[in-house]
Amino acid sequence: MNQTTSHSSLSSLDEWLFYLESIHATEIDMGLARISVVAKRLNIALTTSTVITVAGTNGKGTTCAFLENALISDGHSVAVYSSPHIEKFNERLRINHQYIDDQSLINAFVRIEESRAEISLTYYEYTTLAALLITENLLPDYVILEVGLGGRLDATNLIDSDIAVITSIDIDHQAFLGNTREAIGSEKAGIFRSGRPAIIGDLQVPASVTEYCQQIQCLPIVRKQHFDIQSEGLDRCWDWQCSNFVLNDLPPTFIPRDNVATALMVLKQLNVELTTEKVSSWILTTKLQGRTEVVRQQPMVVLDVAHNPHAARYLNKYVTANAKGKVFAITAMLADKDIKGTLTEMFDCVDHWYVASLNNSRGASQEKLGKILKDANIICNSFDNVVDGYRIALENANNNDMIIIFGSFFTVAEIKKSEY
Repeated sequence: MNQTTSHSSLSSLDEWLFYLESIHATEIDMGLARISVVAKRLNIALTTSTVITVAGTNGKGTTCAFLENALISDGHSVAVYSSPHIEKFNERLRINHQYIDDQSLINAFVRIEESRAEISLTYYEYTTLAALLITENLLPDYVILEVGLGGRLDATNLIDSDIAVITSIDIDHQAFLGNTREAIGSEKAGIFRSGRPAIIGDLQVPASVTEYCQQIQCLPIVRKQHFDIQSEGLDRCWDWQCSNFVLNDLPPTFIPRDNVATALMVLKQLNVELTTEKVSSWILTTKLQGRTEVVRQQPMVVLDVAHNPHAARYLNKYVTANAKGKVFAITAMLADKDIKGTLTEMFDCVDHWYVASLNNSRGASQEKLGKILKDANIICNSFDNVVDGYRIALENANNNDMIIIFGSFFTVAEIKKSEY
């Protein structure tokens, strides 16, 4: 396929996405050198919007969703760019809760193709530029950018945000970010800007993050130091406080409470009026697909994209708090993830295991997952795909049992495509 002329024959979004997958040698190729040149040619500058950039090992998507819901409810226009998607590519860009349409994406791709010329871009770089182009033309009050990987070298870091956020720091994507929380924290802190607020929701901030804040003289606002929550369990009311300001008796959340707490600090920094009534309303209306998403009640079926030990620990807490009967787990994961560490976090809350191969070039085989469980003296059933595993679990579970499907965005997507 001729890279400089073939785009003229592309008419559908699917054709464009297939094309974008073919024009760069590797799927992940971190760095801002290539994309910065193309962005300059396109004159991208989100100067009319307040920009919030959100990084973190886990919790990025839910933090963005809460901010989005709160700001829209408060009368503002909001664009959210996030990745990856679960069912449709259009999920990656939301404008006032609505997914972007195909034609807007195609128009942006045409402009990028004309501007990039000799420069090769990854699929993610290309689609990030498209989201920025579309958003710039729409002039929303707020733009929320979810970092894809790390922070410092991520394509979203092209933009100098007005407020930067780190939700959590843990071990994931070691091949790109390093093998320690110190190294990973340093990469994520790369989204901070001098003289601007940096909201940090992690409970144990690595020294590398603190040192970087001092080095560039940003304005760190840190969990436990500047804001915090008080609670007695996931199913109980809770309080949020910042200095002498307190929100009392907030309801249980559908998304992780820690991420709501971090998002509230962002809203406070934006001078959004916070009252218990308003915040309670935002909490009760903020849900995100694939994050402890309940799609069936009897038996209770929960979808979660948890794919690393940190996320699995939260899922364990959720299961323990909500399971009434036996717990059936269906899991499939990417081979480059910490599969053993992730599954181990779920051992004490799962009664029956169903492992499956993932229908993806990076997917781990059912045999690999099964061996990890076997080595831990845990019996499991193995399947060629997660949908078959789910169907058998449905046959075996009683109405008061819980079925959880987790391990990857791709795992959740396969179940969603099966219509549960």
